Amino acid sequence: MSRTQFHGDRAGVRKNGLRQKTLKRAIPCRGVGLHSGAVVEMTLHPAGADAGIRFRRTDVAGRDPWIAARYDRVVDTRLCTVIGNDDGVTVGTIEHLMAALAGCEIDNAVVDIDAAEVPVMDGSSEPFVFLIECAGTVELDAPRRAIEIRRPVTVGDARRGLTLAPAEAFSVDFEIDFPSPVVAHSTLDVRLVNGTFKREIAKARTFGFLEDAERLRAMGLALGGSLENTVVVDGDRVLNEEGLRFDDEFVRHKVLDCVGDLYLAGAPILGRVTATKSGHHTNNEVLRALFADPTAYAIVEMTDAAQAYAEALPATA
Repeated sequence: MSRTQFHGDRAGVRKNGLRQKTLKRAIPCRGVGLHSGAVVEMTLHPAGADAGIRFRRTDVAGRDPWIAARYDRVVDTRLCTVIGNDDGVTVGTIEHLMAALAGCEIDNAVVDIDAAEVPVMDGSSEPFVFLIECAGTVELDAPRRAIEIRRPVTVGDARRGLTLAPAEAFSVDFEIDFPSPVVAHSTLDVRLVNGTFKREIAKARTFGFLEDAERLRAMGLALGGSLENTVVVDGDRVLNEEGLRFDDEFVRHKVLDCVGDLYLAGAPILGRVTATKSGHHTNNEVLRALFADPTAYAIVEMTDAAQAYAEALPATA
């Protein structure tokens, strides 16, 4: 699927239809890459209608610096989501930013970045939501479109997998189960409507286990990880002095990752996500399976009436 599938006749935009959004102005930030440990400069820019979300590596010379934020550009899913172009230029750890763009309903933006990894900030999407709100948003003269799930699509199995199913609004039902007594078994069923993402999901931080830190760093991963950007679990305790932001912060962060990964569909999804122990790989695989079956989805214009219905639904199922 290419972005051109979302193009339409702008003269035909219905008055009761929702418009696409972009940023009102550019806004910069600076932070450390979670896996690289490098200091990263990144700027979010406005973009025109139907442009989608695109990354531009400002440090690249002699190769194509542009990478579309799309499911079919995912090249690695080990511990984070990495996208790349045909010239081998990549950007990783994009899921927290993508989740913020999804939660703030940003359809079009250019992300300038001078490194191969999005800065981790505090390990959540909240700093990116703050940046987007500081920049402001503006509507564009083009209809907002969504991917309506027409029939269930499943990858994996009941033990570890993910299903997209038809529904009137976007919701995520997520289950995690870790041997750690701190993380343990947890579930969350939430509808991502009416500001739910910002209130309930955006603040949830990435997490890791102290026992894995040395092994990951030997692999060249988690070099920028610290208690400032990761919830670190050691045995039966959380090492971060401030503790958890939510009692179930771990599963909330998994929902956050899922929201960001699924926004690589290129548009919002109208459907229900049911996930069991899903990760970046499974999140990407379900999009590949979805778009491989033209009968499983339809591209629809989002209307005020549908939005009002979705916002009237309770946040939790």
